[in-house]
Amino acid sequence: MHGDPLAAAELAAVLGERQRAGLEPLPADLVGAVPGLLRSRRPEVRSLAPATRRLLLIAAADQHPYATRAYQRAVAAARLDTGPLDDAEAAGLARTTSAGVVFRDPWTRIAAYETASAVDRRETHRLLARVLRGEGEAPRRSWHRAAAALGPSRRLAADLRASAHEARAGGEHALACGLLERAAALTPDPRERPRLLARAAADAWRSGDGDRARRLAAHGDVDGMSGVLALRAENATEAFDALLAAVERGAGAGAGKGTLGAPDAAGTHGASGASSALGASGGPSVASAPGVPGALSASDGPCDPCGQSGCVVAGTPPVVGAAGARGVRPGVLDTAVHGARPGVLDTAAHGVRPGVLDTAGHGACPGVADPVAHGARPAVPDTAGHGACPGVADPVVHGARPAVPDAAPHRACPDAASHGVRSAVPDTAAHLVARATEAAIYTGDLRRCREAAVVAARLGIAVPGTLGGLAAAFEGRYEDARDLLRAAAGHRGPGGDPTSLIHSSIAALLLGDHTRAASSAVRAAASARALGEPATVPQAMEFRAYAEFWTGRPRSAGAATLEALRQAYATGQDNGACHLQAALAMFAAVTGDEELCRTRAGLARAHALEHGLGLPAALALWALAFLDLGTGRYAAAASRLRALAGFGPGHGHRAVRHLAIPHYVEAAVRTGDTRVARRAHADYDRWARVVRSADDLALSARCRALLATGPEAADHYRTALDLHAGGTRDFERARTELLFGGALRRLRRRTEARDRLHSALEAFEYFGAPHCAAEARAELRALGATVRSSAGSPGMAGLLTAQQLTVARMAAEGATNREIAARLVLSPRTIDHHLRGVFTRLGIRSRIELVRLLTPET
Repeated sequence: MHGDPLAAAELAAVLGERQRAGLEPLPADLVGAVPGLLRSRRPEVRSLAPATRRLLLIAAADQHPYATRAYQRAVAAARLDTGPLDDAEAAGLARTTSAGVVFRDPWTRIAAYETASAVDRRETHRLLARVLRGEGEAPRRSWHRAAAALGPSRRLAADLRASAHEARAGGEHALACGLLERAAALTPDPRERPRLLARAAADAWRSGDGDRARRLAAHGDVDGMSGVLALRAENATEAFDALLAAVERGAGAGAGKGTLGAPDAAGTHGASGASSALGASGGPSVASAPGVPGALSASDGPCDPCGQSGCVVAGTPPVVGAAGARGVRPGVLDTAVHGARPGVLDTAAHGVRPGVLDTAGHGACPGVADPVAHGARPAVPDTAGHGACPGVADPVVHGARPAVPDAAPHRACPDAASHGVRSAVPDTAAHLVARATEAAIYTGDLRRCREAAVVAARLGIAVPGTLGGLAAAFEGRYEDARDLLRAAAGHRGPGGDPTSLIHSSIAALLLGDHTRAASSAVRAAASARALGEPATVPQAMEFRAYAEFWTGRPRSAGAATLEALRQAYATGQDNGACHLQAALAMFAAVTGDEELCRTRAGLARAHALEHGLGLPAALALWALAFLDLGTGRYAAAASRLRALAGFGPGHGHRAVRHLAIPHYVEAAVRTGDTRVARRAHADYDRWARVVRSADDLALSARCRALLATGPEAADHYRTALDLHAGGTRDFERARTELLFGGALRRLRRRTEARDRLHSALEAFEYFGAPHCAAEARAELRALGATVRSSAGSPGMAGLLTAQQLTVARMAAEGATNREIAARLVLSPRTIDHHLRGVFTRLGIRSRIELVRLLTPET
């Protein structure tokens, strides 16, 4: 509601319970839902002179919903005097700046627009469209042209589709969504409307507007999109089923046509273009829409395939004959339903999905399919200098590479398959399988991992290495798993594709390569931002958090994860937020904030169990077990980790269980239950030896030391520390030193024990892990050694937990409990509890005293 708390309060009163809880999309017309705010603005605007109101109308239309920055040009083109704006400034409604008109608030701008007559609004949009002639302004020009339209128009709808394509290529997904919504309203073809809304839903999702995506998905042919929405906000099991069904449906639609997902009789694709748009992140197109620099120009000669002039493939040899009289073989797309002549590529013979420029506003051959209707990118120029190859689909939509140049000296190449170009549609399915892989990872369901792998193999789809690697690892085929995961970890994606980079990060984490995992996740987030896809950023951050956490940066990882948590909630990704809550619970366990750990773990487990999310459910349970381990509750830690091993899909996760084995072995040994621990360690050791990760080998050696006795244990600890030197998990290295110091103390090797324990203590103080530091101090006191601290005097940081210190600093800066809660994504009651704890530990009674204490430190 434009950041207006009054608007939010008025809107909350009219929303349903499920809408307030975030379970259903908000109303499409938020302004219409809160009419009270406009009542006071309308009379103020109406009281102004007509000349002033016209200037305000131009400014309002220029700014919303998509800023076009054409106000000055429009005023100059209409030869208007800007002097009347002084009246608006005197009334406090707007002011003039070098950048244009600044309204008092969004509601004044809305009132300035809606109080004008429909005729004046249309004329204003036509004026803005006339002056928007600069480079890259075609999408906004199309928007204003559409806003001035009186009724349906096939030509205008085609122009909007082409402009949406350009906006998408430039990373402006919100604008692309608006253009496609308008195209759906203006197209006279009812069969075209669901496909346009499907693409609009995909763009809305990628722009970070989850509510809008869900609303649009309810109207479009978007099975794949429904699966993505379910994956990020609903039940992960249902998401997997929806995504795999979309792949199967694409295969069924393509049966007998020589390619997966060929168009059916109605001209629609078996695998939705919208769903595939969510999986691929293509760069800008080589050829552009009409009016876009670099667009292909039509030939003056007749086209051999279609016999018409002005065709982009004029001069090429015939591909196939026209339908009927020209003897087209079965499997040819009948483009008559799209206003084009039948007679295009035979998909059975060529193995290529047809799709080149439509003559409706594109100046291209009418004998082929409409690229926007079918998700095909306009023909790509042949770099050899002899035309274009029209026979490929849109790589942004379907994840396919653009057509490659033909070495032959003819002008264009309609047969992409003969030149080694991959079929576009299997890439579409590959992206859907990649999303299904993520759903299988979130649920932790081995059966679904196998099912996706089998379907992909049957359809000839390249299985993501993460999926095949997980399936192989769960089945105990560790050598196969290693090879598949290494291939996935090494694949960074063409042009920094966020999906490929996220899968690379997941694979690297499973292999214990935290440096590569962090690098891939950071690159994925950066690529998503560059492509204008904020919805992908929190997902990348989910996996970056682990890498930074285990490499000894829990505080920086916690700060980055907290920011990602806000983004996840802001973009409607509750499942991603659940995963991040579980990660923050682990950070709280390490930093010793017991209450925060339990709060975040409880929130994560409640959501995870309701939505079938085995990964965050298992991670939250591991966090609670680690908290027990750090505070000396070894029996409780062992019990939780045994339960984790027994939980099935949706409640637990085998990958998390495997990663937690070193902690389980430690807890089990301390409680005297080593039988199950030895069996668990044997499996962990086999994986470590296959993968050859220095950290995994070090942790395996530590487990071996815990299960041994006497001097033999000391030898294993030394081996573990030598291996840690080649790894990156600095926090686990410190824990190994702590355990080694305790073992040396019991062997009466006091000098070496003291050195190891002091080293561990310094590391834990650096990491901000007070529970582990307290255990190191206890071991040193048992030695009779002087407990020194590299941090010197504990000060306030030594008296408070990390979360308490954060809350205290925010409170000292003047933030209210509710504001602090919003920034930390916690409840105000939890913040109140933290502040009471701060006052108790510091022996103070008010915020004024807190400010005095913190002033010297800030």
